[in-house]
Amino acid sequence: MSRPTPVTTGRYAPPAPARELTATSADGAQIHVEVHGPEGAPAVVLAHGWTCSTAFWAAQISELAADHRVIAYDQRGHGRTPASPACSTDALADDLEAVLTATLAPGERAVIAGHSMGGMTVMAASARPAFREHAAAVLLCSTGSTRLVPESTVLPLRPGRVRTWITGHILGSRAPLGPVTPAARRILKYATMGPASAPDMVEACARIVHACPRTVRHAWSHVLATLDLDAAVRELNVPAEIVVGTADRLTPPVHARALADALPDCRGVTELPGVGHMTPVEEPDLVTTRIRDLVAAHVSARQPSVPVEESA
Repeated sequence: MSRPTPVTTGRYAPPAPARELTATSADGAQIHVEVHGPEGAPAVVLAHGWTCSTAFWAAQISELAADHRVIAYDQRGHGRTPASPACSTDALADDLEAVLTATLAPGERAVIAGHSMGGMTVMAASARPAFREHAAAVLLCSTGSTRLVPESTVLPLRPGRVRTWITGHILGSRAPLGPVTPAARRILKYATMGPASAPDMVEACARIVHACPRTVRHAWSHVLATLDLDAAVRELNVPAEIVVGTADRLTPPVHARALADALPDCRGVTELPGVGHMTPVEEPDLVTTRIRDLVAAHVSARQPSVPVEESA
């Protein structure tokens, strides 16, 4: 069965990158990386979430690339990055370190934005040398550090062991998602987006999520089900902002508030009324503005130079 492709028109159509490269992670995994925008411009690094790809950031890339160097990459098994048997928070941190080293000059700093599992990637890498060298500030969108399954409200049941057990089995299912049908769009919208999400938003997200191989989706679901990054959050010693939707069923605002309490330098939490889990798609302008503001406050442009050498 062929997998869906991203939308090709509208603001959620992925723009063509200025260049592509492959970053080699610590265990040899080959990470697909895209670079958009002018060399020498202030840098932004984007890490997508579970079952997504670089296409998820299309709206942010299109706007930011006019005057920023935007670096987006596919997590293991997602998009154009091959699947790997190594699925762990350490692997997520290794991959982000590899991307930063491959795309940024020594000492160059960037704003790093992570959505969902991408935010968890940022947390996991918080104490890594390359992260500390290159991270100027971070934006955490719709994410959490622990208790993802027990706190999920995808099922309209009271909190407790029954809801947690059923939710874990649903999110960890091996079943294929199949083609993007009207029923599939309705299910995805209910589980991951706010009730007022426009059809073009739902279509863009459905195509991205349904393109993720079920084996990859299943493998990473186990990592998320047992996630515990509370200690890593306390090591995230850079300015951080948080964005969350009040209608987020996968990472409800309780996670954002817990992160705000634990982060050493939280600069604010934005709760978006009626918005679901897919904040960069549902509120693209706000997320883009938050990234721009962090860049303006914490990142300086560097002089244009020869691009960082591409990995084989």
